[in-house]
Amino acid sequence: KHLMIDEFQDTNPLQWQALSSWLSGYGGAGAAPSVFLVGDPKQSIYRFRRAEPQVFKAAQAFVVTALGGDVLACDHTRRNATGVMATVNAVMGEAANSDGYDGFRPHTTAVGVKGTLGRLPAIPRARGAGDDADDAGPRPGTGWRDSLTTPRELPEETLRTLEARQAAAWIARQIGNGGAGGAGLAPANIMVLSRKRAGLLPLQQALQVLHIPAQIGEKTNLIDCCEVQDITALLDVLVSPTHDLSLARALRSPLFGLTDDDLVTLAVLQRSHPQPWFELLQKTELLTLSLKGLAACLLQYKRWLDDLPPHDALQAIYDHGDVLARFAAAAPAAQRLHVLANLRALLGVALSLGGGRYATPYGLVRALKAGGMLAPITAQLNAVRLLTIHGAKGLEADAVLLLDTDTLERNADSMTVLIDWPGEDAAPKKFVFLVSEKYPPACAVLALEAEQVARAREELNALYVAMTRARCTLVMSSVEPHRDTTHSWWHRLLPYLPELGVVPAEPAASGASGPADANTFVLRVLPMLPVLQTLPGLPALPVDAPAVTAASKVEPRVAADGQAATSMATLADALSARIGKAMHRLLEWGAVTDVAPVPSPVAVQAAAREFALDPAQAAQAVALSQRITSGAGAWAWHPDVVGWQGDEVDMVYQGRAFRIDRLVQRKDAGHIGHWWVLDYKSAPQPQRQPDLIAKMQLYRAAVQQAYPGSVVRAAFLTGQGEVVEVTDFVGAV
Repeated sequence: KHLMIDEFQDTNPLQWQALSSWLSGYGGAGAAPSVFLVGDPKQSIYRFRRAEPQVFKAAQAFVVTALGGDVLACDHTRRNATGVMATVNAVMGEAANSDGYDGFRPHTTAVGVKGTLGRLPAIPRARGAGDDADDAGPRPGTGWRDSLTTPRELPEETLRTLEARQAAAWIARQIGNGGAGGAGLAPANIMVLSRKRAGLLPLQQALQVLHIPAQIGEKTNLIDCCEVQDITALLDVLVSPTHDLSLARALRSPLFGLTDDDLVTLAVLQRSHPQPWFELLQKTELLTLSLKGLAACLLQYKRWLDDLPPHDALQAIYDHGDVLARFAAAAPAAQRLHVLANLRALLGVALSLGGGRYATPYGLVRALKAGGMLAPITAQLNAVRLLTIHGAKGLEADAVLLLDTDTLERNADSMTVLIDWPGEDAAPKKFVFLVSEKYPPACAVLALEAEQVARAREELNALYVAMTRARCTLVMSSVEPHRDTTHSWWHRLLPYLPELGVVPAEPAASGASGPADANTFVLRVLPMLPVLQTLPGLPALPVDAPAVTAASKVEPRVAADGQAATSMATLADALSARIGKAMHRLLEWGAVTDVAPVPSPVAVQAAAREFALDPAQAAQAVALSQRITSGAGAWAWHPDVVGWQGDEVDMVYQGRAFRIDRLVQRKDAGHIGHWWVLDYKSAPQPQRQPDLIAKMQLYRAAVQQAYPGSVVRAAFLTGQGEVVEVTDFVGAV
């Protein structure tokens, strides 16, 4: 009896023909249903799906003439603040006057709040760096790039990263201080919109660095997820053992956890023994200790994949390798649920591929690499929403940030299809396969001109949709384009959005605590750390900043809003804990060993900078680390005693992830094959803390499971030079 169709402006001509043919059958009949079509031609942004705003006009005429209906219009909203709506009216009204954007009428709003408007400073572009620049070759004056440690970056990628960092800082300010609105916003009340999904990925990473949860709401291909790529790489090398790059990725993944040094060792070994890595790993007599045992595991996985259906083999690999626990331990907390959901979805794909019939491992790998399978959507209830303009349709948020608003005009298309199909017609008037829009045939000139007008209107429609998502706060961001633009969103909004100055926090005068300017954006700047000048037994370090004594006091920096930025002293742990952490860092880096009893000034300075230590405090950390490596536990670094050694060894046991300070295997007489789990403690008598004893017993059990039949012992190495072994009872040895 009743028919209602929402978002009717997104209807394409073919859909309208089907609907109108049905409704026309009721002409003159008394049993016709009531028809209610809802739509807004200003929000038509789906031309890539052939949606046509003119179809809405044809439907309006049909409802009035054929069904005797009425046309109702509404220009009033209960969403947008008065400031946001005034900007929408000004921008779209100007477009109506200068660009022929017909059909727009000024809007009114029921919201009594003014709202906040602004723009972040445009990210400047280095002169001479075009979009197509590539630094794959040597950079002038810098030599060749080390591809193992330095990623190759295009200038455009760098600029997007800078824009993402600036945007992330602004978001952090809205969450922490609330900007001009007083109380901070919840992450879920912030929405970031971009034209393309690729522009959202750098921002998601920048927000992760700031520990701000963020979720890209668009549909993602399963193969685009890193954890799925890791498992696919493993399956690929098991199916095709000569694929060294796939094996390298699998070995570097959390499943095996090899380091870059291990992969370099394999690559160097391949030069003297030319054969695939898969076969090279079976030559155990050539391998280092960290590489031994991999071949048996890989061969077992290959047997499963050869003998079992793909899903069963993959499930066996998951169980044997404790895949879910390993990847969960390696994933940041904010991404852990996504990682686990994607890995479980991969199992589902293996089960449903081809309806479960005629599945082969090779077919599974090909299907995964081909893409087209979507990753599951895991909702985060309180996360910043990162969306494209199309994905934000129908949504809203208290604060909306528009990314990449100063884009270049769309280039002419090539090898495309041009359709001229008026909404009221039953069939297209023209259907043209167009080689190039720069050189259209005479018969397609008028149709192409109409198409370009429709594209320009859709560009304004997208701007209208983006602006009207904001309830209270509307801010835009951009990267300076490599050539001037005239009709970009940035230029249209520029007169109406004041710049939010990025001003580093400066020390405020005594008693200054006035309110900040509503449009002031402050980046927190940490104070300079003292430069280490002298340490006992170490040469003086170069001085490039004024000396700061150990007794000097770090004054708090005060932001423009009068709130004092927390100083380094209050952000850091207690002094003793920071000294202990610096001691751990020096031992982790191998800065203090029997070979290097005195750490390098660079290592000491780096540790002091990381943990905010002055020269005297850094000297204490050095002394503690030296006592550990030269005391009763000095054997743990002696090459005649140690057969294998590892620092900061990651392990997963019973679903729990942890890190062992130092793991060594003794090779000296009387201790051959003995494994020692060593934990550094700056404080004396760690054996009196039951939680530390329980932790060491857990570490020992994990290593024992990894090396069944071996003797595994555990001990604390204290900053007093003692070795305190953890057994059924605890005592110094």
